[in-house]
Amino acid sequence: MKLVIRVFIASFLSLFSIHTNAQVEVVNAYPNLSFNAPIDYQFASQSDDQVYVAERSGRILTFKNDVTTSEMDVFLDIEGAVNTSGEGGLLGFDFHPDFESNGYVYVYYTAGNPFRSIVSRFEVPDDQNSVNEDSELMLMEIDQPYSNHNAGQIHFGPDNYLYIALGDGGSGGDPEENGQDRATLLGSLLRIDVDSTEDDLNYAIPDDNPYVNNDEGYREEIYAYGFRNPYRFSFDAETDELWVADVGQSTREEINVVEKGLNYGWNTMEGSLCFDPSEGCDTSGLVLPVYEYGRDLGGSITGGFVYRGTKAPELEERYVYADFASGYIWSLAWDGDEASDNQVLAQFSGNQLIMFGEDQDRNLYLGSFDGNIYTFRSIATSSEQKEEVPSTFQLQQNYPNPFNPSTQITYQLPEAADIELSVFNMLGQKIRVLESTRKAAGSYTISFDASSLTSGVYIYQLQSGSTTLTRKMTLIK
Repeated sequence: MKLVIRVFIASFLSLFSIHTNAQVEVVNAYPNLSFNAPIDYQFASQSDDQVYVAERSGRILTFKNDVTTSEMDVFLDIEGAVNTSGEGGLLGFDFHPDFESNGYVYVYYTAGNPFRSIVSRFEVPDDQNSVNEDSELMLMEIDQPYSNHNAGQIHFGPDNYLYIALGDGGSGGDPEENGQDRATLLGSLLRIDVDSTEDDLNYAIPDDNPYVNNDEGYREEIYAYGFRNPYRFSFDAETDELWVADVGQSTREEINVVEKGLNYGWNTMEGSLCFDPSEGCDTSGLVLPVYEYGRDLGGSITGGFVYRGTKAPELEERYVYADFASGYIWSLAWDGDEASDNQVLAQFSGNQLIMFGEDQDRNLYLGSFDGNIYTFRSIATSSEQKEEVPSTFQLQQNYPNPFNPSTQITYQLPEAADIELSVFNMLGQKIRVLESTRKAAGSYTISFDASSLTSGVYIYQLQSGSTTLTRKMTLIK
C-alpha cells in the first residue's frame, strides 16, 4: 500500500504542482564546438581536465573542459561497425575504474546483419591518446528483434561492476513479453564483472547477483528487470543510489530508484497504470516508480543525475532530468523515500534533449540534437562572469535554438571595438541589423524577435574590423 500511495502522490504533483526555478540558467558549455548527435558524456580521470563525448554515428571525441575550447580530437571511430537504424547507434560508453593503469574503455553500440547490441572493450596503448580500434574484445552480443528500445547506457557502479541497460526488444507493447521474462537479457538492467571470466564468457557473474545459481533458467547477469526502455541511468555520487528513467509506451514516463532483484513492472504496468491487461492487473511484487508524468508534459524521458556540482548550488541533491519530446528540463527533490517539488528549469524545442553527463567536479551537462552541449549555472554566477573581461572574440550559439519567436544571442569582446550584429536569410540578404555601435570590452546578450519572419534557417553575423563570425539558427513556428 505504501508504494501505491507514494506513486499517487508523485502523479498528483506531476499534474498540478510544477514550479519554476528562476535561479538557474541553462547555457552553452562549449560555444565554439559543435557535435553530431551527442549521446554520452564522460570523463576518464580526476587528474586532468579532458572530457569525452560520444556521437551516435560511432565516434568518441575528446577536448579540454573549458568554455573557450575550440579544438577536438577523435578518441575512437567505429562508424564502420555501427548500425544507426531505428534507435540504434553508439549509445553509451564508460572508462574502467583503473583506466589510468589499464587503458580500458567499454562501449555499447548496435550492429547489423543481424541487428544486435554489442558491449565491447577497447584499449588505449600507453604511448597514445586514442583507442586502438583493433583491440576490440566483444563481451556481449544480444540479438535485437526490432530496431527500437535498445536503451544503451553503461556505467561502472560504486562496486566497480559494469551495469548495462537493455530495452524490451522493441516494436510496441512488448510483443515478445521480454519485460517479465528473466530467461532473456532484454528488458533488464544487467551487472557483470569485467575483471574476471568464467566458463565461455569474456566476463564473470558477480557472486551477489540476485539470480546466481538459480534453477529456473533465469539469466544470472540480471540485476533488476521489468523495464521497457531504460535509456539513461546514473548513480548518485554521494549516496550510491541507482536512478533509472524508463521511457513509456503511450501514457506514462517514469523514474525509478532501483534496487537489486526487484521487478519494475513493464509490461504488466506502465508507470502506476495497468497495461496488460489494461484493468485489474496483478501488481503483487511490482515496484512502482518514485515519480511519473503524463503525455501532457512529454513523451520520452531522458534520465539525468542527482546534482552534486558547484556551478548551480540551487540544484544540490535534486534529480535533474528532461524530456526528449517536449524539451522540458526539470529538477526533483528526493528525501530517500518520496519525490516532491518538481521544478521546471527550462524548455527547449522538442526532439533534442538526448543525454546528461558529469565532469570531474560533478557539474552537469546536457547534450542536444541541435549539436550543442549545455550546462547549468546559477544566475548569480552568470552575472559575476559577465563582469569579467573576455580573453577572445566570440559569438555564441543562440539560445534557445530552434526558437519561436524570440531567442538570445551572446557575444564577447576582449577589447573595445566597433561592431555590427546582423541577421541574414539563406539567400545572403541582410534582413535585420541588431546592433551597430561601439562597445567596450565585455560580454553582451541581445534578444532577437523573429515574430515577423517565416520558419527557416537564418544566419547571424558579428563583424568587427577584419574579424567576422557567423552562426546558424532555426526558427520553427
